[in-house]
Amino acid sequence: MSKESFEWDFEKDLINLAKHGVSFIEAQYAFLDSNRVIAEDLSHSHREKRYYCFGKVGDGILTVRFTYRRGSIRIFGAGYWRRGKRIYERENQIH
Repeated sequence: MSKESFEWDFEKDLINLAKHGVSFIEAQYAFLDSNRVIAEDLSHSHREKRYYCFGKVGDGILTVRFTYRRGSIRIFGAGYWRRGKRIYERENQIH
């Protein structure tokens, strides 16, 4: 992967895979996209700052919800969502 370390709740990973068809192992690859977009999740940053990573994985744009904890990226959720694709395309000036 990269020098970043990732962590997640394994039960939440299984739920995410069943609900959205994306494992958190796959979600890590969004961070490798050199054109990835990182945005703060203002709706869920009450107790700690939370973020979105929008990055190309395979043929799609993956949205990953995460935070930084103890030097690791902790993944909360991931999916191929239209809104994330629109943000990625806008920020990278893709038409």
